[in-house]
Amino acid sequence: MLGGILLVGCGGEKSSSIQEDENIDFDKEPVTGGSWYQPPVLATWQWQLTGEINKTYSVNVYDIDLFDSTESLIQELQSDNTKVICYFSAGSYEEWRSDASQFKPSDRGNSLDGWPGEAWLDIRSENVISIMKARLDLAAKKGCDGVEPDNVDGYQNDSGFNLTARDQLDFNRTLANEAHIRNLSVGLKNDLDQVKELVDYFDFAVNEQCFQYKECDLLTPFIDNGKAVFNVEYEKKYLTDESAKEALCAESLRLQFSTLILPADLDDEFRISCL
Repeated sequence: MLGGILLVGCGGEKSSSIQEDENIDFDKEPVTGGSWYQPPVLATWQWQLTGEINKTYSVNVYDIDLFDSTESLIQELQSDNTKVICYFSAGSYEEWRSDASQFKPSDRGNSLDGWPGEAWLDIRSENVISIMKARLDLAAKKGCDGVEPDNVDGYQNDSGFNLTARDQLDFNRTLANEAHIRNLSVGLKNDLDQVKELVDYFDFAVNEQCFQYKECDLLTPFIDNGKAVFNVEYEKKYLTDESAKEALCAESLRLQFSTLILPADLDDEFRISCL
């Protein structure tokens, strides 16, 4: 899923591939002491996941697709002291990905509303976790400075699985620790209700539409810990209403967020930065 808000729903039945709660270390400590990149508060960034990447922006960070980006593109972006964050979906199956055949039928749940070919994953599945570790290996091999795992709030959506908040915390902490083991920076995508439990594990936050939905205060623990909040807003009014854009950017700067106004397709059709 490239962006947007999903509705909360009730889950389904457990599948046979699931670890039982007593086998999960819900209190695993964060991996620390590495030398991975940690984006500072008010770092500038560009987020483009579709189309030919526009390489002309002078920013601290580019956030681009892991699978669709070549090592040479990543190296070219990094040549100007820019860091590259690589996006992949950690909580959903995408039928077009090169590793899609590795998922078991029992790993896949309900479709994501509005996203053809995409389905929620059973984040308790050992097979799913193994595939995500392989994706982190790929990010390290390609030379990404960090990763942005998407769809890490399945427990709040109609996933088709009986996911709990504890399941989500364990999965998200596993992702963060495994990224750090590979010396990769890692960002928390949305999942606002678990920010306080996860801020010590993640190096930055990526959020969609917190101003539109009046949720930005939930992200302040990242700022309080000296960690960047990369925010994007999609409302078209900011393209035509200068006062609305100025008000948005003033509030974003007050909160010390790195806010962009972008097209929902994240294709670089337009870009407005509040920094």
